[in-house]
Amino acid sequence: MITGKPFDLEIVTPSRIEFTGKVESVSVPGSYRPFQILYNHAPIVAELEIGEIHFNDSDDQDTIYASGGGFVQVLNNKVSIVVESAEEAGSIDIERALEAQQRAEDRLKRREEYDFKRSKLALARAINRLKIAGYKLRD
Repeated sequence: MITGKPFDLEIVTPSRIEFTGKVESVSVPGSYRPFQILYNHAPIVAELEIGEIHFNDSDDQDTIYASGGGFVQVLNNKVSIVVESAEEAGSIDIERALEAQQRAEDRLKRREEYDFKRSKLALARAINRLKIAGYKLRD
């Protein structure tokens, strides 16, 4: 049952607009902790970590995106999310994500200092994509 009031959401990456439309709630991976945005949320600009963007649209459909980190701005019932990458859960290529995970793990094993931070971020993005796609991660 829909109980909230709709507001505008856009999710933008460097290459395209991933989503634009009316939603009733959106949850984002804030840099301190995940948080939810509803109608009439206070104005805010916040950093986003690698994680899950989850929203409920005005048709009461839940949608989940894997996010590569970025920023969110909330102003006058418009939420703009600008992220490095965003993939809808159902469109994530699990094989490609597994390959990215393996490449990042291999680079981390080599312990090349100049590549260490980039490899850790690549690994985090790959694991996030797999988790959001519903893939059972190994322990």
